[in-house]
Amino acid sequence: MRFGIHLCYNGKKYAGWQRQLNALSVQEEFEKALSVLLRTEISLTGCGRTDAGVHASNFYAHFDFDGTLPENLTYHCNAILGKAIRIFDFFEAPAEWHARFSATRRTYRYYFSTQKNAFLDDLVWHVPYELDIDKMKSAASLFVGKTDFTSFAKLHGGQSTNICDVFASEISQNGDLFVFEIGADRFLRNMVRAIFGTLIDVGRGKIQESDINNILKQRNRSAAGASVPAKGLFLSKVEYSGFVTPKNKPQLVG
Repeated sequence: MRFGIHLCYNGKKYAGWQRQLNALSVQEEFEKALSVLLRTEISLTGCGRTDAGVHASNFYAHFDFDGTLPENLTYHCNAILGKAIRIFDFFEAPAEWHARFSATRRTYRYYFSTQKNAFLDDLVWHVPYELDIDKMKSAASLFVGKTDFTSFAKLHGGQSTNICDVFASEISQNGDLFVFEIGADRFLRNMVRAIFGTLIDVGRGKIQESDINNILKQRNRSAAGASVPAKGLFLSKVEYSGFVTPKNKPQLVG
């Protein structure tokens, strides 16, 4: 039987979701905990691959298990996993449901501030520059649409195509806290951090809003801005069609 899992995690100490040969991952820690509790080796498939240091306020995974899940499995998993990973719940899923390939849309949020915040330092990037936020807001909208994002993809990322359909790209503000939110049918490795790094260049006056389309057309990673730090980035929402998963939880920040 196939089971789905809805969880969140703080990625500060992890090398991302996916197992790594010489680094700690969320997948590795979770698989170890489940294997102990279910008394059999469990292999998890996640809804995506977050980079090292990136967080997820909503994340889905699945695994196959021949049997009935024990009562209070969520409670016991959370007790073993500690503070950095939290399981919201487990749910039965159709055999054909796939946490990664059945996802139709994903949304990321990047949290940043122009003022230093002693309480959110691990989750929000304090931008050490003066920024023209209005220009950044205007430039963010230029990423909406279906296009080739090679200029914003990590080299040799392994993907078969660099075309993504972005349905939302905007910057909002709540006091001293700003959020860059971007949603698409799929994302390339490092894509969000590269896009936001380019928006930072717009805000600093290093490039103009009108340069964005040219950067996209060049299909050259060196044409875009530097990637911003991982700590402000959250996978915030994952959407599926044809099967109703537990609802995405409210944001943990902002």
